[in-house]
Amino acid sequence: MSSQRVDAKVVLLGKEYVGKTSLVERYVHKRFQSGPYQNTIGAAFVAKPIQVGDKVLTLGIWDTAGAERYEAMSRIYYRGACAAIVCYDLTDSSSFVRLKFWVKELQNCEQQCKIYMCGTKSDLIEADRSIRQVDYHDAQDYAEEMKAELFETSSKTGRNIDELFQKVAEDFYNSTAFQVMTEERETDLRQRKGCCHH
Repeated sequence: MSSQRVDAKVVLLGKEYVGKTSLVERYVHKRFQSGPYQNTIGAAFVAKPIQVGDKVLTLGIWDTAGAERYEAMSRIYYRGACAAIVCYDLTDSSSFVRLKFWVKELQNCEQQCKIYMCGTKSDLIEADRSIRQVDYHDAQDYAEEMKAELFETSSKTGRNIDELFQKVAEDFYNSTAFQVMTEERETDLRQRKGCCHH
């Protein structure tokens, strides 16, 4: 069986324990595991079809390891990505510092990659506002400065997760890269059809 065609490569980056794996689990499988996940080593990959307008795109989602010892490996996974979801934990200010590191990395190494900032664990803040360590307005200001989109999400409740991936897919659908890819595919199909008619 041929491997599934991926239209858009999406990479998740961020400090360990910010909830990248939970985010993917909630989006792809509609489930939430309350206990700790086993740490991702390297990266985990999943392909997910998504409807945008009259087209179905396949997002190839790479969930990367957050531990700093895997940093060099993460660079391999974000190469050629059209979108990066950079996650931080709303209850952990150090994870926002780490987010800034990844945003700068992407801007230096992958200028074509669109950045989405994702604050995780919003359900914890709804339960107790005093544990919020990353101010929404500070994050919004930074997102505007970096020309990034900002979402606050909860993998536990599902808040804003479908909306985040829908926005990633729509932005890609409306991008020049998608138009070029579609034209190349159509040309390739026409050439293949043409070669069989004598």
